Amino acid sequence: MLGTFLLVLAAAGAGVTASATGIPISRTAAVTAPGLTVMAVILFMGKVGGAHLNPVVSLAFALRSEFPWRKVPGYVLAQVAGGLIACLFLLAAVGRPGTLSATIPATGLGDFRAMLVEAVLTLGLVSVILGTASSAQNVGGLSAVAVGAYIALAGLWSSPLSGASMNPVRSFAPDLVRGDLTHTWVYVAGPVAGALLAVLFAVLLRGRGGDPNARRAAEGDAPAPGR
Repeated sequence: MLGTFLLVLAAAGAGVTASATGIPISRTAAVTAPGLTVMAVILFMGKVGGAHLNPVVSLAFALRSEFPWRKVPGYVLAQVAGGLIACLFLLAAVGRPGTLSATIPATGLGDFRAMLVEAVLTLGLVSVILGTASSAQNVGGLSAVAVGAYIALAGLWSSPLSGASMNPVRSFAPDLVRGDLTHTWVYVAGPVAGALLAVLFAVLLRGRGGDPNARRAAEGDAPAPGR
């Protein structure tokens, strides 16, 4: 919940701040902020619970038999709660500027093509996460750099098209708080489809899953308090 709160705060906060203050924030800064936030969150809490900030990441690890299915509902609820709290905080702090930085398909692009963009972006994101967590790569803390860099780079070219969400919670939370779920399905269907494709590619590249290093990365391997 804490990790997703920080991610949505950074991802939605740039647009909210610009709308509330009238001070423009560059697209480069707006897409780099969530990437750097994800990198920091993975580094400071990856050993505690795996730092899942995105429901499709939990889904992908579970499909790879590297995360228990019984934990997925609780993780998703925590992620949704974190995203909603972030949007409610922004609402309380700065009022209701614009669209609460909701992700919306570009004019003329349409929902279906925006969904395809989100699917491809998420395919890349989940592939980076699954790959850097596996024994095949074994990059340790550098996985945080890889994931954060991918988020920023994906946003640099694609944010004008779909908002470069790659995360159902990042899109659902502002949509729910502002009371407009018109385009929410785009940012659920696209990332879920992309995550499923990433799992398929992971099977082709590294086998069916169950990698012990990936299990430790997905669940976190910090010692329990008192040990």
